[in-house]
Amino acid sequence: MTDRPFPESEARTRRQRIDPMLRAAGWTIADYRPGAERFLSPHALREFPTENGPADYALVVDGKVLGIVEAKKLTLGPQNVVTQAERYSVEGRRVADSRTGSRGTSA
Repeated sequence: MTDRPFPESEARTRRQRIDPMLRAAGWTIADYRPGAERFLSPHALREFPTENGPADYALVVDGKVLGIVEAKKLTLGPQNVVTQAERYSVEGRRVADSRTGSRGTSA
């Protein structure tokens, strides 16, 4: 439970916390469009498709997916998302291989 009167939603966490940090770090945030990641750099693509459902952001540089960012509402601790992070780290290698023909970096 949180001491906030209204718990922060995942969407609000993205808008108010993650988006500003990505922009400050030099990422351009864009909605995912099939195939567009090959031409974008550096971009954080929203709702990037994965085998396990869409990731909140895929970090793309020179057409390569370098990492996945997954937003969670503040009341959900990191211990509750370890399994999801593990799936993305394994899948990230397969996504990079299939979309760019090269080996990606896993988290």
